[in-house]
Amino acid sequence: MKAHVRLRGRRWYAVIEAPKDAGGNRKRKWRRLPAGLKGKKEAETEAAKLVVKMSSATYLEPSKTTLAVYLDRWLDHMRSQVSPRTRENYGEVVTILNPLLGNVPLLKLKPAEIAKAWSDALRSGRKDRKGGLSTRSVQLMHRVLSQALKQAIKWELLESNPAAAVKPPRVERKQMKVLDAEQTAALIKFARGRPRMFMPVLLSALCGLRRGEVAALKWQAIDLDAAQMAVTITLEQTADGLREKPPKSGKARTVALPAIVVEELRRHRIKQAEELLRLGIRQTDVINVCLREDASIWPPQVMTTAFRRFIKASGLPHIRLHDLRHTHATHLLTNKIHPKVVQERLGHATISMTMDLYSHVMPGMQQEAAASIDATLRSAMKKQDSR
Repeated sequence: MKAHVRLRGRRWYAVIEAPKDAGGNRKRKWRRLPAGLKGKKEAETEAAKLVVKMSSATYLEPSKTTLAVYLDRWLDHMRSQVSPRTRENYGEVVTILNPLLGNVPLLKLKPAEIAKAWSDALRSGRKDRKGGLSTRSVQLMHRVLSQALKQAIKWELLESNPAAAVKPPRVERKQMKVLDAEQTAALIKFARGRPRMFMPVLLSALCGLRRGEVAALKWQAIDLDAAQMAVTITLEQTADGLREKPPKSGKARTVALPAIVVEELRRHRIKQAEELLRLGIRQTDVINVCLREDASIWPPQVMTTAFRRFIKASGLPHIRLHDLRHTHATHLLTNKIHPKVVQERLGHATISMTMDLYSHVMPGMQQEAAASIDATLRSAMKKQDSR
């Protein structure tokens, strides 16, 4: 495969001469080279690079590559860039996206087509065609498509990102579901009669752990004498099985344990050791704190399913297991714990994330702050008047 360059107007093109076919005919392909090339020499260098790329087995022919074909290539690339579960999530989004835009050639994908696809998805995007997708689902599709097309620019398959010119549907934030102190106490009381669910509930509601962190927690991470635990890993569930990885923020954290949690952990450890012994297993520091009846590790999704049945049986307001983490944060903030402490306890990457997520707690705190400064200044003003 050879190439020479031609200048058309202000743009350089590579003219690729493909090998002769069976009939002895030779085909030429014109490929536009990057803008801003300074002279023929730079154009020839870029043309040579293009020939090398076209000779590669992984090369995608821009004019013939549909969005579906490109996304398949992108998903394969993402295996080495993100966690297995994240890559699976991308694959699920692409499965929904392909019926909408998959047949469009990559080079002909325009903002108007993307905008129409999002409108169609909102109206009738479900697989059964009996309704539309939520605005949150469509916004997720937009983010994934935009990320994939950014990579296409890096691979020099596109010059610009058509998704960048499209505004995704606005997602209305749902009101966060949390339990008040009395309801939380009732939940813990109810959980005492269900030993397998008791520790996950306690660690979520009183320590703010994520479900994967609860499932991954081992005894070696807990110092009962110091009343603290180290959250260093989380358990991720993928199609290939379970895997341990760093927490969501990528950083380990130390969580101080309330006295009630320390007491319950001491009791739980003794009881667990007895149960394991009956199964012929010796309890060690690398044993998980929360186990299933057969002493196997709880997959996070199985834990979520068990909690759904548990909360339904409790008669309390329907919440998710993750909402116990929100409940913990809300209780801390309403008890005037500094947001920075809440951030560190929950393992958020930034304090702004904590403040934004729990803004529903802020109005009450604002009123308390106003009342506090009012009382302080009134007292000072009275002292001034009395002089």
